[in-house]
Amino acid sequence: MTNKNEFLEAQKFIPGGVNSPVRAFINVGSEPFIVEKGDGAYIYDVEGNKYLDFVQSWGPLLFGHCDEDIENAVISTAKKGLSFGAPSPLETKLAKLILDDFNYIDKIRFVSSGTEATMSAIRLARGYSKKDGIIKFEGCYHGHSDSLLVKAGSGATTFGTTSSAGVPKDIAKHTFVATYNDIESVKNILKENKDIGTIIIEPIAGNMGLVPSKKEFLDELRQICDENKIVLILDEVMSGYRASALGSYEFYKIKADIITFGKVIGGGLNAAAFAGKKEIMDNLSPLGGVYQAGTLSGNPVAMAAGIASLTKIKNSPNLYKNLENLAIKFTNGLKDIASKNKIPLQICVRGSMFGYFFTDKEVLNFKDALTSNLDIFSKFHTGMINEGVFLAPSQFETGFICSKMSEEDIDFALNKAQKVMDNL
Repeated sequence: MTNKNEFLEAQKFIPGGVNSPVRAFINVGSEPFIVEKGDGAYIYDVEGNKYLDFVQSWGPLLFGHCDEDIENAVISTAKKGLSFGAPSPLETKLAKLILDDFNYIDKIRFVSSGTEATMSAIRLARGYSKKDGIIKFEGCYHGHSDSLLVKAGSGATTFGTTSSAGVPKDIAKHTFVATYNDIESVKNILKENKDIGTIIIEPIAGNMGLVPSKKEFLDELRQICDENKIVLILDEVMSGYRASALGSYEFYKIKADIITFGKVIGGGLNAAAFAGKKEIMDNLSPLGGVYQAGTLSGNPVAMAAGIASLTKIKNSPNLYKNLENLAIKFTNGLKDIASKNKIPLQICVRGSMFGYFFTDKEVLNFKDALTSNLDIFSKFHTGMINEGVFLAPSQFETGFICSKMSEEDIDFALNKAQKVMDNL
């Protein structure tokens, strides 16, 4: 069994051979390895090759692969049933765990994916505000629902254009695209368009590479939403319980009207959620007129994994500091190696999340991110894979540290990075 043969076989039956596009490694000009299993900080492909895993299933595996506590919770719950299509106490238990951490939100609704969470949050915000227009930010990814697969139009005050075939222009026209970390771009849109009732943003963007908001920018955004009675949605599908135990709130102290969660709250299984103030959340069916449903929402096995994950977080007071220290060690090491090789590199860390860009320009938004040298990134990524280090296969993604990683693992990765960069 080889990676190549497995990938060729997959392409016969699955479009592109993958069930999510970035997995195809097209962005780095190579082909993916096919994973056989994971164990702690490492994954193994079908050929038996071992990789230090900085992807960690795109974030949710805060405690690495096959964590014993999460695994035991999943097994014991699965023995009682995989899905009921009816309420279970596990839903309420996980809801309490999350709401206890975020004292400015009152209620939460579970779904199965980040796309569902953001899509439903926007529908709820529209229903509450009674306005169709929304503002998103270029470079922020909120899932693949129609309203959000929109890129910037021809001018700052124009509505967006679709970024995917199959998205009707009549839907895209309600989405306006602003520039990340640029409050004037938001003000310009609002001057020309009075039907804006929702603004959605990743406060710590993880889908143009790791690009955090500036605090003053988020402060002004919150003020604008208050002044104009706009619902502010903070998309923390990636950063919630990843950047810190309080997600972006630890860094900005910004209170969202609605927060979307994902990734970590499922402990690696398919769980996500949106949560907000009572007066907003009670507009959801069956209490209100905003419809949202899902047979697998609140799935007991996913809830059990989430409970185990969040309980471990609450019982690990030094968790995020330790993860951040490892992220800083890794990115500072990359920066030093790049500097010695006269390779421009920008680095960023937020808790257990890290990013790096092959550019000499500070990255504050998507246009800045696009200045990165994608050829160098592709060669670096392929070189690291060949040396047993798995980094996200796109310049515009984020890396993750897990609790199973050690100082020795980081030293291993940096030694490999030294070897690869010396030959770029």
